[in-house]
Amino acid sequence: MKERLLEFLKNENKTSAQLADEIGVQASGISHILSGRNNPSLDFVLKMLEKYQFLSTDWLLFGTGSMYKDSKMQSLFDDDTENNRDNNEIRTKREEISSAIDYQNVIKRSPEKVSADATPDSTSEVIKIVWFYENNRFEEFLPGK
Repeated sequence: MKERLLEFLKNENKTSAQLADEIGVQASGISHILSGRNNPSLDFVLKMLEKYQFLSTDWLLFGTGSMYKDSKMQSLFDDDTENNRDNNEIRTKREEISSAIDYQNVIKRSPEKVSADATPDSTSEVIKIVWFYENNRFEEFLPGK
């Protein structure tokens, strides 16, 4: 594992002291691992994996696969169509939610200014239900689909 730790430090352009500081261990502990005197403890491995969540567990522990979970590290200037599509969908949903919230605020503030067509009646059908969660995620339910 010492070779993989050295490779990680080189790839991330870090010193062993920076690594120790970032994961909250003694610099001497990392020095002992790199010299071959000690093997890394489970606590050390867990701290690394917690701090560097992009690091592959299989690679760190067993040396198998790629160092990083995503084999292709995205460049700042790469055109990632899938991410762009996801971002556009999120933006659209946020706009829908924002307009729904604005509509609700209009009804609360001045119901007399809202047209009769805008308020639900007994013949209205529910077209969408949205659940909002504390972690800023939401789900939509579209009845009849």
